[in-house]
Amino acid sequence: MRHLMSPLDFTVEELDRLLDLANDIEKNPEKYAHACGGKILATLFYEPSTRTRLSFESAMLRLGGQVLGFSNAASSSAAKGESVSDTIRMISCYADICAMRHNKEGAPMVASRVSGIPVINAGDGGHQHPTQTLTDLLTIRSLKGRLNHLTIGLCGDLKFGRTVHSLINALVRYDHISFVFISPEELRIPDYIREDVLDARGVPYKEVERLEDVMGGLDILYMTRVQRERFFNEEDYVRLKDFYILDKKKMKLAGPDMLVLHPLPRVNEISVEVDSDPRAAYFRQVQYGVYVRMALILTLLEVEV
Repeated sequence: MRHLMSPLDFTVEELDRLLDLANDIEKNPEKYAHACGGKILATLFYEPSTRTRLSFESAMLRLGGQVLGFSNAASSSAAKGESVSDTIRMISCYADICAMRHNKEGAPMVASRVSGIPVINAGDGGHQHPTQTLTDLLTIRSLKGRLNHLTIGLCGDLKFGRTVHSLINALVRYDHISFVFISPEELRIPDYIREDVLDARGVPYKEVERLEDVMGGLDILYMTRVQRERFFNEEDYVRLKDFYILDKKKMKLAGPDMLVLHPLPRVNEISVEVDSDPRAAYFRQVQYGVYVRMALILTLLEVEV
């Protein structure tokens, strides 16, 4: 039995097979429509979510399976003090696979150690968000045709952004990848990412504060929101929340083939006027998220079609 806690739980070769499967699901959805008949996915979301939770549910339903779970810790026995370990032991009696989101780093890992079913980390605090990373990789590979020879700009909250941390960890395993980190000083990438992931592998990167200065050299611009829920005080959030706003004027500085990605939800860091730009790929990214989660469920349940 396998779990998914981090993108690094899959080798590059396994990732390629997973993305190939997701592409096949995209092209032949009817082939997989009953692949998980009789199977049940439990969605345990201790932290609010729209895209990730509904994407998992859509994925399982499209595979012919069923879904149960909760969307808020307050509506679960966690409100009565039940531990994550006890919850997953109980859920293992009801479902065949579980997707868990938690506000505490490491909670899905704790669950996986006692679980009787595969556990998928659907986001744990500011730590990891592996299925968003799988979505990002599928989007980039499908639209750019490759996962190597890319310059990727990551903009916004790079300190607390778990999607950013997971994506960096995944992409450094591919050849000729370089990063441009665009953030205010207070929201720069954590030292452990800089030292243990980038410097340790000799991956080239630079850190800048102005988005306008680097737009022309990017293959991918990955925008993120400044996350109110990660801040300790409202004053710091208000001061930084509008630090970057991508608009048509800035898009004119980018190349014709650059893609704009965003894990969503957005607040105002991407102006709605950018939505009509053919380089804006964030809503296509959402659709790819369903395909890759379908592929992941099939892989972890060892269902072959």
